[in-house]
Parts: sequence; C-alpha cells; structure tokens
Amino acid sequence: MLCEEKLSCSGCCSASWTPSIGWGRTAPCPRVSRSLPLFRSAMNGGDVVSSRRSGGFSDDRRTIARPLSGRWAEKFSSSAPCGTNSLFIKKELPSLQSSGKEHTTNVNPSSPINLKRRADLAAPANDEYGLLLSDRSFQESSLKPFWKKRSIQLILAAGILWIFLMLVVLLFQVWSCQLTVVSFPGSKNTFLSAGLCRKDGQVYHMLDAVGLIQKPIHRCPIPLADDPSSVAIPEKRNYDDILQKLSFFVEDEFVDSDSQNQPLFGGHESWKQRNESFKLNTTMKVHCGFMKNGGAEMDLVDIKFVKGCKYVVASGIFDGYDIPHQPSNISRRSQKLFCFLMVIDEITLAHIRANGSIKEENDGGKWVGIWRLVTLHKLPYDEPRRNGKVPKILTHRLFPQARYSIWIDGKMELIVDPLLILERYLWRGGYTFAIAQHKHHKSVYEEADANKRRKRYARPLIDLHMKIYVYEGMKPWSPKKTTVSDVPEGAIIIREHTPLNNLFCCLWFNEVHMFTPRDQLSFGYVVYRLGDHFKFHMFPNCEYNSLFILHKHTREHSSKVEWVKSLSEFKGNNSGLRETKGGLGLWTPYPGNLDTVEIPPVSRVSEHSR
Repeated sequence: MLCEEKLSCSGCCSASWTPSIGWGRTAPCPRVSRSLPLFRSAMNGGDVVSSRRSGGFSDDRRTIARPLSGRWAEKFSSSAPCGTNSLFIKKELPSLQSSGKEHTTNVNPSSPINLKRRADLAAPANDEYGLLLSDRSFQESSLKPFWKKRSIQLILAAGILWIFLMLVVLLFQVWSCQLTVVSFPGSKNTFLSAGLCRKDGQVYHMLDAVGLIQKPIHRCPIPLADDPSSVAIPEKRNYDDILQKLSFFVEDEFVDSDSQNQPLFGGHESWKQRNESFKLNTTMKVHCGFMKNGGAEMDLVDIKFVKGCKYVVASGIFDGYDIPHQPSNISRRSQKLFCFLMVIDEITLAHIRANGSIKEENDGGKWVGIWRLVTLHKLPYDEPRRNGKVPKILTHRLFPQARYSIWIDGKMELIVDPLLILERYLWRGGYTFAIAQHKHHKSVYEEADANKRRKRYARPLIDLHMKIYVYEGMKPWSPKKTTVSDVPEGAIIIREHTPLNNLFCCLWFNEVHMFTPRDQLSFGYVVYRLGDHFKFHMFPNCEYNSLFILHKHTREHSSKVEWVKSLSEFKGNNSGLRETKGGLGLWTPYPGNLDTVEIPPVSRVSEHSR
C-alpha cells in the first residue's frame, strides 16, 4: 500500500522521498506510519531526533526533524501528496549509504530557517530536490534558547548588583551627613563635610525627603522655676513713660483713588501715615487691622468667651495646614489661669471635624481637648500665610482683655508650662516682650536672600521690599548694634500687652500688610524705626527649641506667586498672581527713587540656611 493511499488529506498527510523511489510512490505504509509521530512533533514546532532500531526497520535510522520555509517550502508543498503544509523529506546521505542509514527531515513551512547546500553532502546530479540542512545551522539554532535564557539572567544579575551599589553609596552618604565636623589627627584645623553633605544639594534634599537624614536637635536646658504653683504673678501692670494712650483707625479717613474704595482689613495707609506712625507721642492713633467691613469676624459666642481671658496661650491654623496639638506638662494652676485659644478658619474647622472629634457646648462653643476653637469668618486676605499673621501679631486686638499672651505656631506642641515661660522670659528679667533669635541669620538682608532661594515669596517683590528698607536707612546687622539680632524666630512670641508693645505689634503688622507676608523681614525694621524706646528680650535659639515639639504640616503650602522671578510675569494673563487685599504697598508708587538703590551683598556663610 502506498502512503497516499494510507493517509487522507484531512489528516496528517506526509510523503517520503528517496533518490530511487521519488515522492511517495513505493514507500510502504508502515514506514510512513512510523514517521507520523515525528511529523506531529514537527507540527508543534519542535526538533525531533530519534533512533529507530525495530518496528519494521531492518537498520538503524537517525531521524532529524527540522522546519522548512521560503521557496523550498513552496516547492515541496506543491509536489507533496494531499497538498499538506508539512512534509517529510527523506534522503539517503552519500556518507551514510554504507551503513544503510537514512536522513529524515521534518519540515514546517510556518517556521523560518536558513537552508544551504553542503558540498560534502551534495545530492546526485539527477536529484532535482537535493537539499540538505546544514549541521552548523542546526547547532546554532539549538543554542539560541540557551543563550537567550543566559542573557536574561546576566541582565537581572547586573541590575541587582547596580541596586546594591547604589544602596551602599546612599548609606555612605547618610553616614557622612551625620558627621558635621571632621578632623584629622595631628591637625588643629577642622572642616565641614560639605563636599559629601551639602544641605542645599539635590542628594541631601532627596535623602531628607524620605527621612534618611537625622537632624541634630538644637536644644539646651532652660533655667525654669521648679514649681508653677510657687511662681509669683506681678500685681501691677507696666506702663510706658512715653506712650500713654493708643487708639486705632476703624475707617480710612480719605481715599486717594477709586481703586481704594474696596474695604481692606489693614486699611489704605498712605506713605505719609506710615512715616508718622513711627514717631512716638503720648497719644497715638494708628492703623492696626480690623477696619470696618474688612473681614476677620468672630462669632458672638467666642467674643463673649474671650472677654474673660486675661492670660492667653494662642495659636492659629488656616487653610487646613495643621491639626491642633495638645500641650503637655501643663499644671492645674495654669489650666485654670490660661485660656488656650486656637484661631481657625472655616476650611480648618471642616478639616478638624473630618480628622478628629470636636466637643460642642450648648451655646455653640467648640473645643478640641484643651483648645477653645475661635473661628474667623470672611478671611481678610487671599494668602493663607498672611491670614495667619492676624492672630499671631494682633493678639491684643483679637483678645483685648488679655494681660499676657504666649503665641505658638499651629504646627507646634507646647511642652513647658506657660506660667513658667512668663516667669523665665518676662518677670525674672523685668521684660515685657520676648522672642527668640534666628538660628542662622542676624541681618534682614540675609533672611531676604534665604527667602528668595527657598521660594517663600516672589523674588522681585522681596527685592522691592528690601530696597525700600535700604532707602529708609536700614543697615545690615553688625556687632555695633544694640540688638542681639535683627531677625527673630517668630514661631513663639511672649508679651505683656502694654501700650508700647501693642503699638509695636500694630506697626509690625502694617509692614506685613503693605509688603511681603514674611514677618521676619519686617521685625528688625520696626525695631530700627522705634529706636531705643522699644526694649525686648531676644533669648537664645537653643532655648526656643526646648519649648516645644515641632510637627510637620499635614500638607505643604505653595502658591504660584512664590515662583515669580520678574515683575513682567504679573502683567497680562498673569495679573491674577497679584494679591488683591494685601501687599499693596509694593504696587503703590513709592515717594522716592529706588532705581539706584542696591541691596547690601549677602555672605552665605552657612550651608544650613533655611
């Protein structure tokens, strides 16, 4: 029986070919059926090598199954019985004729392969289809999966090694950043490891962002009294020799242009009024916020409550940047003596409700732990940071019955009894105003430079602010000055509400209202304008850090105006970057030529500047 008679076209058709017989003409069916498993393996895309020693074969047969493609596939396919797509080409190799072995190739046209003739295994001259697979070609194709697998393994190993090396470098960087000062034996000189640990570098900021940099806490012991219950509170209030009576504008007395018709919380103070406000008299009337219809309105229940507060610990959170942190180490005497007032806006109130529990009294008063929440409605400014200056600087206006106040920023947790703070920083030294000195800067121009580099506000507006101060005679800080520093850490302010202290805070706030919201830039200027009449205590920064625990903001504040690099960016479509309720002094023509004014150069002696 011939092969074409045995197999149907719908099945796995095959044909065998030999030089003497040709395509499937005399091949017995058993021989073809023996090739079927080999054919099926080839159909599955595999390479089959088998040795046949029995089952109708009288001699050893080494069978190699390989796919075929290209014009040879088309040629053989057209000659194959049943028109199949897979063929068996069986050829007696001249080199194997002596042993009677045959070379059988399983062909799959769907899998491409390069075929070439072998000179030493050439078919006879009368062989029309004398084509043999190259042994080298077969070996190379067999090695391809092996090398592909090995290449993937090598790539993975190289990637793991690279990650390991990067981790080693990062750990070394972290370790080197902990060594603030490095010294060599036998050398008297020390040097900062700034080469590896530049705190203004991108690597340091990246490590700091993921919490890998351990920052040393700049703290020192505070000589506090032993027991809050033994602290003696002064019975008499301090009064100033010069200023006896201070009052405030509640409406602007005149309007220069139509653009000033809008009520402003800080009012439309003219340049002349500003200059006159620095001249001390026994009776004075100045701008000090809370202008009529200017915003920052309190609920009636809160107004009633704060009237009974004579000793105040105040804080503030705006735009939901923080949550209230409960003070610790508060004595029972201080809990009864002090009002803990947290000034917030409506956004923060909703944020606290969503993230904590608020105790609400029958009259509408709201509490979070020890903090009494005081909500301000109709915020006076577009900028949240400028809104935060209202309770911070104008504490005496929000709580007019208060005799003493301690301000702490909303991100801080107070850890010292407030009665001990008043005793340490006011009563013991006979002061009425105390604030900490800045850790790094002493000159307002240094602080301004740091604000520009840190993008705390628009750079050209900070420059304009500083040019006005230079024009008005503000000198960089030097040891010749009577003050310890011109730049404070404004996060904690301790004060007695005397007329002169209240005037200072009004003038300080007016600078914040007219220029940039960076209050540290204005503090030293107001001290300069009041001269020796304003006396205050500026205590060491290490003690300042020992008064509280600093918590991170729940989210960072950022506004587009902070990225402005030139005044031209405020024009045209970007005119919306300008604040509409604050900083108007930066857009009001100044009565002096600022074109030739140069800001004093700044020596950046510390890489740790904020």
